[in-house]
Amino acid sequence: MGISTFLLFALVDLLALSVPLATLLVAELTTLLRFLVNHRWVFGLRNPTLTACAQYHIANAGAFAVWWMTANVLTILGVHYLLAGILAVACSTSVSLATNFLWIWRRRRGL
Repeated sequence: MGISTFLLFALVDLLALSVPLATLLVAELTTLLRFLVNHRWVFGLRNPTLTACAQYHIANAGAFAVWWMTANVLTILGVHYLLAGILAVACSTSVSLATNFLWIWRRRRGL
């Protein structure tokens, strides 16, 4: 959350990007970072694959949509964009956890 908040601040306040564009860029950057962290440190796998990364992106598409819409709707409603981004994380985490554990890294049963 700290990284995404810093990136959002940098893109909006320092680079003067619009909030919708900045949230889109931050979401993609942090999705890639989370994939690498989950793959290595959470599940102990050494070599990330493009297939696993693609599955991770698909699984997180719903969580991304929840995060992006929540962050932008809250901003439109007058919530400061940094606080809106943090609140959006809370809304999207359950979607992300469910899709990741139930599809990407679930234990496969033998045939």
